[in-house]
Amino acid sequence: MAECFVLSSKKRSAGTEETDGDDLYKTKKSMLSTAAAWEDPAAALASARHEFGEHGGVNMSIEASATFTVMEPETMRRMFAGELGPDRDFFIYSRHFNPTVLNLSRQMAALEGTEAAYCTASGMSAISSVLMQLCSSGGHVVAARTLYGGTHALLTHFFPRACNITTTFVDISDHEMVNSAIVQGRTKVLYFESISNPTLAVANIPELSRLAHDKGVTVVVDNTFSPLVLSPARLGADVVVHSISKFISGGADIIAGAVCGPANLVNSMMDLHQGALMLLGPTMNPKVAFELSERIPHLGLRMKEHCHRALTFARRMKKLGLKVIYPGLEDHPHHELLKSMANKEYGFGGLLCLDMEAEEKANRLMNYLQNYAQFGFMAVSLGYYETLMSCSGSSTSSELNAEEKALAGISAGLVRMSVGYLGTLEQRWSQFERALSRMQDSGVFKN
Repeated sequence: MAECFVLSSKKRSAGTEETDGDDLYKTKKSMLSTAAAWEDPAAALASARHEFGEHGGVNMSIEASATFTVMEPETMRRMFAGELGPDRDFFIYSRHFNPTVLNLSRQMAALEGTEAAYCTASGMSAISSVLMQLCSSGGHVVAARTLYGGTHALLTHFFPRACNITTTFVDISDHEMVNSAIVQGRTKVLYFESISNPTLAVANIPELSRLAHDKGVTVVVDNTFSPLVLSPARLGADVVVHSISKFISGGADIIAGAVCGPANLVNSMMDLHQGALMLLGPTMNPKVAFELSERIPHLGLRMKEHCHRALTFARRMKKLGLKVIYPGLEDHPHHELLKSMANKEYGFGGLLCLDMEAEEKANRLMNYLQNYAQFGFMAVSLGYYETLMSCSGSSTSSELNAEEKALAGISAGLVRMSVGYLGTLEQRWSQFERALSRMQDSGVFKN
């Protein structure tokens, strides 16, 4: 498989660059053919260029510089004019492009099967920046009504006030409703999550993309819940965003995001005059980029174990009479849809939900799971090696009002679990059973 742009370890002069036009064309052509030949995310990652260290180290070097020198005075003018750029190993300033962050971005593009990508300081900065790049004042977004609370707040409150961008929220599984909400010529973006937070509804990415494209609308999909499991760009989406802080990081120690999509979009977001990433400045620290680039190679192994344990726990919880929501269960309304879209061998996702109906019951269960049985931690976020639990309605979806939660299908007692992989599966299951037994003995819950 062909490789993406190469970053040389030596600074070339602008004069030398003038003779490299054919090489640059071949490099760009190779990058495009890489996207066309993409079949599996793990295979694509393995085929992506491996960046070696400055002195031959097996790991790339960290380019921690904020600014970069040039060999000739004329080169700086040409860089600011857009004649020379990072694809030819010319860098201006790390808020623009940074070699270490660019290498991580190549990995993200390979992971998602997109032509290009660039990484940001957080998932929310990736989401807000790409939407602001695609929508101008007076623009309109159609979005799923079930979204991460921060995204919902951005679209409901911040964008109308600060940017004059409005949003119509829809049931993303009701394609007639989606179609009716799109105003041709005014709606710029259809936005949804591949697997919704927190209800785990699965979006029909191919059909939604077709519907949006028929009306000239760009499709942006948040794939944070399902890296490797789903590849939205291969299913028709134009742009894929991530909170890398979650599964991709895996350590609950880094805040980061990514925008994956066409090269012209990524380049426009870095434009010196009108680029949302360049001008708003949600810059990723290159040391963070290095850390993350070392974790992506074993993401596939981690995701398979997250998904395996989530499916096993969901099946066992269901047998105990609990109300379980997990798209890997055959009775989930979107099970067959997910099965038809998913990359093989990665499972159905690493999150499950237990609907305890009342917040008091949800809190009691989480308390026993953490403080009595040591099953996991009461904490927001996901993708950690320990199981993380939260009552979504009063935490990560608290930005939604009561009516919005009802429309989104978020009950007061919905417990979201990001299933970890530390310890043995049977050890963790016995801890869950102990907590549930204790709760039943207390008389709060009877199955």
